[in-house]
Amino acid sequence: MSDKASQPKQLTLAAFLRAKPGMGEELGRRLLGLYEKSRAEDGCVNYHLHQSNDDPHVWMLYENWRDASDLDLHFTFQYMKDFVAVLDEVLEGEMDLRRFSMKTPFAAPKL
Repeated sequence: MSDKASQPKQLTLAAFLRAKPGMGEELGRRLLGLYEKSRAEDGCVNYHLHQSNDDPHVWMLYENWRDASDLDLHFTFQYMKDFVAVLDEVLEGEMDLRRFSMKTPFAAPKL
């Protein structure tokens, strides 16, 4: 019998980033460079990049990870370290990283 309390819990990360003036396209290009490697990570459930409809300088990453340890591991990979190391070239302010835990059962998308 499995103990639900000991099972890993899926973690959602919503990351909001605002580009410096005139750097929206460049920030988007750099963010697009992350998704294939991120999706290939063992603990990645899904990884999606969105751009604001109201402000082309605002980007959001919506990511789901098998559990918190998988997300923590994600930030240790060299490609992520390289991305973060030069992020201040294009980022206005700080990244807004928000962690969420799913509270409803997963439902497959309707086609």
